[in-house]
Amino acid sequence: MHVNASARKQSQSHINQLRRETPFHPRLTALSQQNDWYSWAGYKAPHSLWDEELEYFAIRSQAAVFDISPMTKYRITGPDAEPYCNRLTLRNVAKLRRGRVQYTAWCDEQGHVLDDGTLFRLSAEDFRLCCQERHLPWLLDSAIGFGVSVREEADEIAGLALQGPTSYSVLKAAGFDGVERLKPFDLAEFPHEGATVTISRTGFTGDLGYELFVAKDAGLALWDRLFEAGNLFGIRAIGYTALNRARIEAGFIVANADFVTAEHAIRADRVRMPEEIGLGWMVDPDKGHFNGRRAILKAREMGNLRHVLVGLEIEGNVPAEHAIVYHRGKREAGLVTAGIWSPVTKRNIAIASLKRPYGVTITDDLWVEIYAMRELQYVKLMKRAKIVERPFISLERRTATPPGAF
Repeated sequence: MHVNASARKQSQSHINQLRRETPFHPRLTALSQQNDWYSWAGYKAPHSLWDEELEYFAIRSQAAVFDISPMTKYRITGPDAEPYCNRLTLRNVAKLRRGRVQYTAWCDEQGHVLDDGTLFRLSAEDFRLCCQERHLPWLLDSAIGFGVSVREEADEIAGLALQGPTSYSVLKAAGFDGVERLKPFDLAEFPHEGATVTISRTGFTGDLGYELFVAKDAGLALWDRLFEAGNLFGIRAIGYTALNRARIEAGFIVANADFVTAEHAIRADRVRMPEEIGLGWMVDPDKGHFNGRRAILKAREMGNLRHVLVGLEIEGNVPAEHAIVYHRGKREAGLVTAGIWSPVTKRNIAIASLKRPYGVTITDDLWVEIYAMRELQYVKLMKRAKIVERPFISLERRTATPPGAF
């Protein structure tokens, strides 16, 4: 078959395609002192902009802005939007009122988790689903038989996470009157640039915080509005490294970091059911059929769940990320998926995936094997670990309504 040069070039364009830039990239580039970028869903995103340590403390003591535009976002609309989402996800969407957000997850028919994310109910027949991975073909297949429209809107919507103790004060100073009435997981629309911005009291830091969604053409105006208002409240832009530290303290999990999603797992024993990653509380068996229901309930009945996700406190101050967990220092019990020295709690904390019965009936005499670099040589450290509850921090300001003003 003859293929002309133009068609060949077009078919290979993805090979040379540069990472895309979010609507806020001009502002991020201007602030970047590190030039430390990574690829997030095909977009250029910062690991760090100026100093990862100080960026973390901006979350905990000021107001931190993180660009969430690359996050996968789907718009689900139509008369069957509610029953479709109810069939799709673990939680009962019928209980999700308009103007509320639901943290949820969804599985394949074998009960293995495909992803977790947030479901926004914008109106009776209008939802936005935000998540880590792309699922459009699967979502469309799941929509067969429902009067519903599903489309990806990540390229249409600019998003910002505004997190930290002064985040409410920033929004108030920016003229978002009424934002003080938002309770955790509430959302509302506010006027902006002749259109609207959707603000939800949600976030990924375990702190007081909000997420803002606006049409991409109005993104820069939203950024400038926040930073002008936040000048006296210590507003700073941050990268993912700082956000990741905060989310570990909050005990939040990340797909394909703390668990392998069903679509990404190559090996059959790497997939996880909801209760194996701490999401069993989401499962609502009384709401009727949903994807994976039979398999999940059968696993509960038979008691053949194989893993458990736990929080660990580890002696010393060397982070234990990706360290092997042992029982009695000899038998492998699991793996640390995320670990940091926590500046707030002054503890060495970690999230770990353990093989049952470890973490369930066997919870004592656990050790982690850490390899620390000491003058161009790795030194093996065997440190005691104990299972503790997540979240590792609990900040009253996260749920205070109205939030404290500064």
